[in-house]
Amino acid sequence: MTVLHQPATMGDVLKYEVNPNYTRETVTLLEGTAYPVGAVLGRITASGKYKLATSGGSDGAQTASAVLLYAVDATGADGIGVVVARGPAIVSRAALVFDATVDDGAKIATKHGQLAAQGIIPRDTA
Repeated sequence: MTVLHQPATMGDVLKYEVNPNYTRETVTLLEGTAYPVGAVLGRITASGKYKLATSGGSDGAQTASAVLLYAVDATGADGIGVVVARGPAIVSRAALVFDATVDDGAKIATKHGQLAAQGIIPRDTA
């Protein structure tokens, strides 16, 4: 029997938002990565571009500030993505995708707290 796998969708990540015209933004994603749905992003201060929020660093992207709603392949050039950038919004904790440097429970909890500061609340259930 063939097993089919459905890729993640926006509905897997975003569980509630007060108003898409308020909570969402179109942003530029830094070249070099294929960004999956649910990627937790940080904003690079110097360029204003977004990349996966890191654990450490000093370019501004160490602070989680948005969640990507649709996958974007930016491996060859900067990409354009739609993110939830402010709340009130609720996202699925299980659907969030982190940078490889966010590799333990404490670092993940820190990123959840940074998103919550933007009004983007990660929850186990919505």
